[in-house]
Amino acid sequence: MPVRKAIHAGSWYTDSGPELSRQLEYWLHQADLIHGPARAIIAPHAGYQYCGACGGHAYRQVSPVVVRRIFILGPSHHVRLSGCALSTARKYKTPLYDLHVDSQVNGELEMTGQFEWMDLDTDENEHSIEMHLPYIAKVMENYKHQFTIVPILVGSLSPEREACYGRILSSYLGDPQNLFIISSDFCHWGHRFRYTYYDRSYGNIYQSIEELDRLGMNIIENLNPTDFTNYLKKFGNTICGRHPIGILLQAVQELLRNDSRRNANLKFLKYAQSSQCRNMNDSSVSYASAALVFE
Repeated sequence: MPVRKAIHAGSWYTDSGPELSRQLEYWLHQADLIHGPARAIIAPHAGYQYCGACGGHAYRQVSPVVVRRIFILGPSHHVRLSGCALSTARKYKTPLYDLHVDSQVNGELEMTGQFEWMDLDTDENEHSIEMHLPYIAKVMENYKHQFTIVPILVGSLSPEREACYGRILSSYLGDPQNLFIISSDFCHWGHRFRYTYYDRSYGNIYQSIEELDRLGMNIIENLNPTDFTNYLKKFGNTICGRHPIGILLQAVQELLRNDSRRNANLKFLKYAQSSQCRNMNDSSVSYASAALVFE
């Protein structure tokens, strides 16, 4: 049975279980429960020294009492995929405890004919899913034997493919025992990212970046996948989890089409930047946390 190692433990976050637990606990306690119980969250996937505190605001909205299955949609940074890929691992290691993959759901998704499989090397080289595992383990620690995970690596998708995956996953999103985690950082700004959009009317570069990000965040809150696609085309904002976000928006729209009594409310709770860019030689990555509830 393949086991995915915690490859980034000891570098992107501590490999000490007790230290990691204390760190995550602190960040969770710094956040307020103001938009829950979350049925989906958007949270960053950088090193914890940069985004750990921001991520806590999303995970604080999770109600572990009801969650029994957790879908993690992360963008592929190293391997080009035209679709979505499922994990061949059966367990994911964390410094806290091992998380078990839901083989039944993997089988159901494979039967749709729309998913491929990622090998263990691809899985371990990718950080977008791994960086959420310690937070999942911490939030669910009192129910550690009562839940499973469904890691999904998301490739570069057309809007039509996002809609396809949204339709497939909408029934799972509609189940209150399922939680969806959308892994995404926001603007990657600077020459090293080949993105230097700057609207001087907003002041300093970092202020222009925040305005650009918040425009995208507002569109995401409106839950309109077409508007989000158009925003990305217009500004080219380097939101690395744009396709997982697109799938979530499509899944929400599918649910709302099929149940007119259902209301969805997505709200961003925290925004941060790794540093404040003031000249064209600077660089930064933005982070944002959001929670989706059904009313």
